[in-house]
Amino acid sequence: MSEHLYDEDALAWADQQSELLRKVAAGERVNAPLDWPRIIEEIHDVGLSELRACQSLLQQAMTHLLKLNAWPASRSAPHWRDEAGLFLDDAARRLTASMRRRVDLDELYAKALRRAAATTDDAGAPRAMPATCPFTLDDLLNGELDALLAAAGRAPSP
Repeated sequence: MSEHLYDEDALAWADQQSELLRKVAAGERVNAPLDWPRIIEEIHDVGLSELRACQSLLQQAMTHLLKLNAWPASRSAPHWRDEAGLFLDDAARRLTASMRRRVDLDELYAKALRRAAATTDDAGAPRAMPATCPFTLDDLLNGELDALLAAAGRAPSP
């Protein structure tokens, strides 16, 4: 039954399985079987989801920092600055020690660079953007926007 329930209504499945787990944890016997393979997979997915969320925040922050540095006179510049700060604050709150080891900053930067480079703005031609990541994870998590913008303004790598 839980297999069909999982496919038809994941929320109802989660409610059912969590209730069964609570009963087992309290020492009660339960008649319905626990869906161990899916429970294990869901727990694993929770961790991956948190990692992806944190990586997304870092990537979005870098995209906004690159745009801000490329078009400092843009009417969007204050918005980009605010967004970068918010994304970095959220990333710093979410990042854990185990996530830190798994964040591939170069990969995230490459994606951010592609997004920023695809941007057009009425403020004219963009300033050059560094080809390689000019940020460290610690610098991003410290959230000092002026220092990050200075790093983004370095001459691009060949």
